[in-house]
Amino acid sequence: MSTATGHGTTVAPRPDTTVGRLDSPLATRIRHDGAVYTGVEPDAEWAAEIRRLAGERDAVILAHNYEVPAIQDIAHHVGDSLALSRIAAEAEQSTIIFCGVHFMAETAKILSPDKTVLIPDEAAGCSLADSITAEQLAEWKSEHPDAVVVSYVNTTAAVKALTDICCTSSNAVEVVESIDPDREVLFLPDQFLGAHVRRKTGRDNVLVWAGECHVHAAINGDQLTAKSQAHPGAELFVHPECGCATSALHLATEGAVPADQVKILSTGGMVDAARSSGAREVLVATEIGMIHQLRKAAPEIDFLPVNDQASCPYMKMITPAALLRALVEGADEVHVDPATAEAARGSVERMIAIGNPGSGE
Repeated sequence: MSTATGHGTTVAPRPDTTVGRLDSPLATRIRHDGAVYTGVEPDAEWAAEIRRLAGERDAVILAHNYEVPAIQDIAHHVGDSLALSRIAAEAEQSTIIFCGVHFMAETAKILSPDKTVLIPDEAAGCSLADSITAEQLAEWKSEHPDAVVVSYVNTTAAVKALTDICCTSSNAVEVVESIDPDREVLFLPDQFLGAHVRRKTGRDNVLVWAGECHVHAAINGDQLTAKSQAHPGAELFVHPECGCATSALHLATEGAVPADQVKILSTGGMVDAARSSGAREVLVATEIGMIHQLRKAAPEIDFLPVNDQASCPYMKMITPAALLRALVEGADEVHVDPATAEAARGSVERMIAIGNPGSGE
């Protein structure tokens, strides 16, 4: 018996897997407080138990850059959603534990249809992915029948299935530039990434959906300007989903910050840039979970969040207790309708065929 989450995903709370339920002395401590799974501390005992259970379940643990440090540190792989989904497809393990939000687990299932994909808390949604539904996209397409639909990977499987070409924040400009300049483009769902694409391509026939990640949208230009003034000489790492992306470019144009110190980057791109930066200070405009990986990549740099309150409540639903529950119970399993998955897979593969998708979101 499965239940729909409302995100185009179906979750089986007690999936019928070959492994079944596993025993753990820590399982009795798991509680749900009405919002998240709790009751388990991420101590050495927990870490040892997570690794033991992962071995018994033949599972690889993937964690997004925005997860809490304890989840990032216990995972076998940490990165952005697309990179992790590609790792999932190549992994030898039969089970994927995706510590992230629902559209990420869906993408992993789309690229790994024969594997079991579990998300530690089925309620971990995404405000950006939820900002457009398949029904809304179908209506938009009907109004522009000759347009090419370009969807950010931060979308549901149902939306990807109605998409011509997916893109990442790393290759969104390249994807749009690959399209006949006379063809109209419907770009979705993130309005800030869409504005970045319009600015870089110079195309006025790119129509942009008015969606946003509520966390990134709240990182604004005033905050970025104030931080830059307080930390002269600091480099700026800015995610294109942020409300301050335009302000960052304005600061460079006005000479308030040297142009070579302003970098519009995906999460994966931030890690690469950190390793080669050489800066003393870097201001980071994205979800604060990213700081943990940046500090590990370049411990000699002082990484400072532009907005230290920019924390995604959905990412933080993947708690130590939730991960333990997923491994013990085999919950919550993600299923994508085969026809939807096939259509969605096509839009991702067309993106990859155009050029290296680089980092994901």
